[in-house]
Amino acid sequence: MAVPARLRDPLLAVGGGQLVVTIDPDTPNLALYALARWEEIQTKIEALPSINPQARRLQQLFIGHASDLEMDASGRVLLPPMLRTYARLDKKLVLLGQGQKIEIWSALEWERRFEQIRGMADGLDALPPEMQSLSY
Repeated sequence: MAVPARLRDPLLAVGGGQLVVTIDPDTPNLALYALARWEEIQTKIEALPSINPQARRLQQLFIGHASDLEMDASGRVLLPPMLRTYARLDKKLVLLGQGQKIEIWSALEWERRFEQIRGMADGLDALPPEMQSLSY
């Protein structure tokens, strides 16, 4: 997968091209992190009590599927076959910059998810109080 320059440059600045990719446990997509950011997240997840079934599930899925990657000089990364299968990745991908991570979706799965999200737009009045003052 080739990482577009606008997403590549911040990844290079933070971690010099050392990356980690893992699954999203709730939707069929992947999350790509700069190694330094991933290490912060992994430390927090590992600190959760493994006796708690939900915490253990998160540890198994999120950390258990994490794979180290390195971006080549052309800004490409090789996604592991198991993760490509999980996210149903084919030739067409959608990359979404999400602040500290990049979500990697198959184009078809993203279209489905986008329609779900658009359908939820009517529920914006149900936002938590701390989010109702946001302006965009």
